Amino acid sequence: MELSSSQKTSLVFVGVFLSAGIVLSTLLFPFWNLIREDVFEEATILANDGGICYVETADMVPKTIENCTLKSGDVAPQIWGRPCMGNHSGTMTDDLIF
Repeated sequence: MELSSSQKTSLVFVGVFLSAGIVLSTLLFPFWNLIREDVFEEATILANDGGICYVETADMVPKTIENCTLKSGDVAPQIWGRPCMGNHSGTMTDDLIF
């Protein structure tokens, strides 16, 4: 089937319009802005094993705190994703890496 000149022009116009929409949407509203860099949470310390604390989180993914001085049962504000700024001297690490 042969496309007429006006059909070819329309097809090119639609392609250019869609391409411009995709480019503008990624420049004005990048997808990665939908994904939070850090998660703020009140974490409950389950156990302290020689300076490594095991933490209960809302998403049920195991987390650990290295160089932890907190006791089992303590609740501490935590930031997952970067080094922790909680009320202890440790840094946060994820046991599972995606």
